[in-house]
Amino acid sequence: MKLFYLVRKEFIELFRQKELLPMIIIAPLVQIVVLGYVVSTDVERIPVYLVNRSRSVEARRLVNRIEATPLFDVRSKGTEVIPTLEVLRRGDATAVVEFRDNSNSGSTFPDILVSLDGVDANTSAIAAGYLNGILRRFLEEEARKHGRAPPVSHNTLIRYNPGLRSINYMGPGIVALLLTILTMFMTSISLVREKEQQTMDTLMVSRLRPWQIYLGKALPMAIIGLVEMSLGTVMVMLWFEVPVRGNLAFLFLAALVFLAALLAYSLLISTIAGTHQQALFFSWFSMVTFIMLGGLLTPVDNIPSWLMFLADINPVRYLIEIIREIFLKGNGIAFFADDLVRLGAIAAVVLTISLLSFRRFISR
Repeated sequence: MKLFYLVRKEFIELFRQKELLPMIIIAPLVQIVVLGYVVSTDVERIPVYLVNRSRSVEARRLVNRIEATPLFDVRSKGTEVIPTLEVLRRGDATAVVEFRDNSNSGSTFPDILVSLDGVDANTSAIAAGYLNGILRRFLEEEARKHGRAPPVSHNTLIRYNPGLRSINYMGPGIVALLLTILTMFMTSISLVREKEQQTMDTLMVSRLRPWQIYLGKALPMAIIGLVEMSLGTVMVMLWFEVPVRGNLAFLFLAALVFLAALLAYSLLISTIAGTHQQALFFSWFSMVTFIMLGGLLTPVDNIPSWLMFLADINPVRYLIEIIREIFLKGNGIAFFADDLVRLGAIAAVVLTISLLSFRRFISR
């Protein structure tokens, strides 16, 4: 019962701060919408220049195909030589495609030179893939037209995300990001606020036990975090039409284990920091590290082996992997049990360290 009153007191203090309410309720939803569009890795309408110096019919047909696809934005089309390097240097186009008559007089197919702006390596690689795909399909059709089967026939079948929509992959990660940001920042300043307002002594002389004070600070943030995660999940499903194929009960189970680790770490920061500014700095540094090593923006496999141990103890990594398993593949707990166990182990270790630090904090 004492714990209930402490939790209620935390909620009352929180809702008294009128300026914080929009940040808690509205800002996360706005962040989901904005981030959902910003972090998209879908590449379309790539600016391209076409230079057709070939007199062959095949070259004209290829030019028409490139013009017709929504993947490219043809900024210029002509038959005269252009300063390719200058076009790329100015940023007028990402790719310049030149068609020339084949030096082999026995062939009607043109020579093709594709010049790419490699500053944005990702876009350039995708543009090269798009052009290679158009050329490959064209050659296969020509071979069949002349009664020659292609040397290799293949069919690509994409599971779980047939449209290759990047938001289907990034959306679940944004939900994990939302859960991390809000709970970490709000919890890390909770004990510091009591010290700065000189109300910590009031809690100490009450009949509350240390573990009740600890839970009283953690539970409100856990409840708010779960509510925000629920709203974020609904937003991702309805606004971006990301499918949820798995059982959401498993999602909340993983979120509870994750929150145990994250809130314990945040309270550890709050016991170490002496001021608001220190707590916010520690939280910001930790959050950026968690996100960069969590697999949200780049695959975890891309992390160098000598840094992989940081990813292995990162709770955000496991939450993102579990959420994606549930959202996209519809897998049950048997498929991500190992990630859940690792997340639980991290929570147990961090919780133990945090409780020990909290005991030293209240004994000062």
